[in-house]
Amino acid sequence: MDNGARRRRLWPAVLAAVGMVIGGGGVADAGSGHHHPPRGTSFYVEPDSNAARQAAAWRQEGRVEDARLMEAVAKQPTAIWFTTAGAEQVRTRVRDVVRAAKRKGQVPVLVAYFVPYRDCSQWSAGGALSEQEYREWINAFAAGIGNDKAVVIVEPDGLALLTSEPWCTIGPDEELVPQRYREINHAVDTLKRGRQTRVYLDAGHSAWQALNDYDAGYGEPREQQGIVNRLMRGGVARADGFALNTSNYRFTADLVQYGTRISKCLYLRTHRGATTCPADAELDALRVDERRMTHFVLDTSRNGQGHYTPGGGETDWCNPPGRGLGERPTARTRIPLVDAFLWIKRPGESDGECQGGPPAGQWWPEQALDLAKRATPPLR
Repeated sequence: MDNGARRRRLWPAVLAAVGMVIGGGGVADAGSGHHHPPRGTSFYVEPDSNAARQAAAWRQEGRVEDARLMEAVAKQPTAIWFTTAGAEQVRTRVRDVVRAAKRKGQVPVLVAYFVPYRDCSQWSAGGALSEQEYREWINAFAAGIGNDKAVVIVEPDGLALLTSEPWCTIGPDEELVPQRYREINHAVDTLKRGRQTRVYLDAGHSAWQALNDYDAGYGEPREQQGIVNRLMRGGVARADGFALNTSNYRFTADLVQYGTRISKCLYLRTHRGATTCPADAELDALRVDERRMTHFVLDTSRNGQGHYTPGGGETDWCNPPGRGLGERPTARTRIPLVDAFLWIKRPGESDGECQGGPPAGQWWPEQALDLAKRATPPLR
């Protein structure tokens, strides 16, 4: 049995297990406190994307079927990433994207990715050189949006990958970890001043951080914060929710289960006085309350075939072979607490110099075509 078919059959069972009811019945009405993209939201489609240019080039070369697939990719809304220095430059670039989307009656999905010590200086190393530079940069980012509509994904890996990870040699942790939390909190508060800005804090994925604090079992410090404490310290209560699976490949069903458990634990911690998350079975038995529980969005750009089981010398996250595009971007997920499926990672842009890929973020047409050919559901 192929993995896709197996996951599709498991889908109703997963929803039942996490205490969900599709289309109402037992789920509290959405409402107070936070605002979420309306179900009819049309996300912004960039007119001159890498996929669109590749399709035109292949059509000119006579690669008609490949061009057709790439044209189908180009029709999908994908996030626009902002990763480089310069407050005035980012203000202008964000403003231009937001205005272009507004002219089309669409909502842009923007990614703020400039936090200091980004990616623990791995493939996507970079970011601001100081906390002050970051504050000025995110202030300008927010100013570029103003009071127009936008969805912002705040700092992929910013909370899931702290400098306190035992393998990360950047330090000292007693200074840099509190700094990271200050930076994320400042981003939340600054962006939320925009009346129509929806803000989601990146929270890794379902096979990464545990819900509760844990012993890493090696290195210093061995004691690591779970994702719930990281989100709470990062200011998720003042954001519109969190994001899962950015630039990763985890099955949607796994992400829904994990995200719903996070939301339920956040509710127990903030509304019921709990100090830790209970066992998974207890979380799954707790009914979903859309009004009081934290919502989330999922990156489904490359999870159509799910995650990869790596061989020797490989990873499951850096350009794994045989992956496919996932669910198309939409705010109509029919899943309580899941505000949207988004293509946050731009399909066809490399994860890094691994598996024959170019540097992180560079366009890789061969990978883009392979993802399109293996799309689940298929591209039309």
